[in-house]
Amino acid sequence: MLLENNLNEAKEGKRVSAVGYCVKDKDSKFEKFIFSRHAMGENDIVIEILFAGICHSDIHSAKSEWHKGIYPMVPGHEIAGKVVAVGSKVSKFKVGDYAGVGCMVNSCGECEPCKRSNEQYCEKGMVATYDCKDYFHNDEPTYGGYSNNIVVSENFAVNVPKDAPLDKVAPLLCAGITTYSPIKFSKVGSGRKVAVAGFGGLGVMAVKYALQMGAEVSVFARNKNKEKEALALGVKKLYDSTDSKAIEERFDFIISTIPTPYEITDYLKLLRVGGEMAIVGLPPTEVDPKIGASGFIWNAQKKVYGSIIGGIKETQEMLDFSLKHKIYPETEIISVNQIDEAYTNLTTGKAKFRYVIDMATLEK
Repeated sequence: MLLENNLNEAKEGKRVSAVGYCVKDKDSKFEKFIFSRHAMGENDIVIEILFAGICHSDIHSAKSEWHKGIYPMVPGHEIAGKVVAVGSKVSKFKVGDYAGVGCMVNSCGECEPCKRSNEQYCEKGMVATYDCKDYFHNDEPTYGGYSNNIVVSENFAVNVPKDAPLDKVAPLLCAGITTYSPIKFSKVGSGRKVAVAGFGGLGVMAVKYALQMGAEVSVFARNKNKEKEALALGVKKLYDSTDSKAIEERFDFIISTIPTPYEITDYLKLLRVGGEMAIVGLPPTEVDPKIGASGFIWNAQKKVYGSIIGGIKETQEMLDFSLKHKIYPETEIISVNQIDEAYTNLTTGKAKFRYVIDMATLEK
């Protein structure tokens, strides 16, 4: 639970003490970490973190697989909790409300993407929830959700109903919005044939959203271990992704959630003419898939694009949609001392779906 002195620090305009779990370098195990967050500003809120989801992005970041990480690093950008303090000009929240924080905690607010509620594409650069220099606070490193609290602008937190299942809300703030946004962008709906490449935490959410929007959905997976789960969700068919060249079916939309090496053109070939492919999975830099000019030319009039989460307005829309239709990730709640084990399971394919940390275990 949030310690009483944290509230006093926030009210007095002091830096807010925090405790979390961090890695000290790309090869280390997680350990307890005492640190502090920036003081609560007039537009900020302090959230007592109750649940924090584990995303595959956390692993890539912790192991410096995308870029050299900022250490010590407290990962976590799937955050759900209770508002325990509010700044003098906050209007969106009051003490006692529930709130969520996703992959970003600020942006410039002045460029065209920001003005269009696409803060994730901020021209100056969004401030990521962790492993990022916060240019609003003297470039100090941001620390994520594997901790007992977070101080954040009210503009970068979403409203969560008090009766919502917080352990399932947390993963929606990355896995949910990351898949919801491109599915909406490509206007997936009734009569569309959709394929989801990869059936992990992101893939499951993509399947659920596409089905809810009326599409016929198939799945590509590297094995058939989850075929029963996929069919139970309403998937038409689960294909073996290692034999994609033998597939004769064609799709209107493909979303790739794959976080490991693969051939993009293998999937482009499965699009109908005029079809679209959204890429949301990001493998490590050294094995990042490439596609040359011939890959586009011989797959003419098919579109491929990347997508990064969604803006705060769309994230709130996604959360409201998910709660209305009871679309939740498949989760397993763990304690903080199981984080290393969860990372191992995620990287070896043993994980069923999404791990969520019960932050109440931090104090035990």
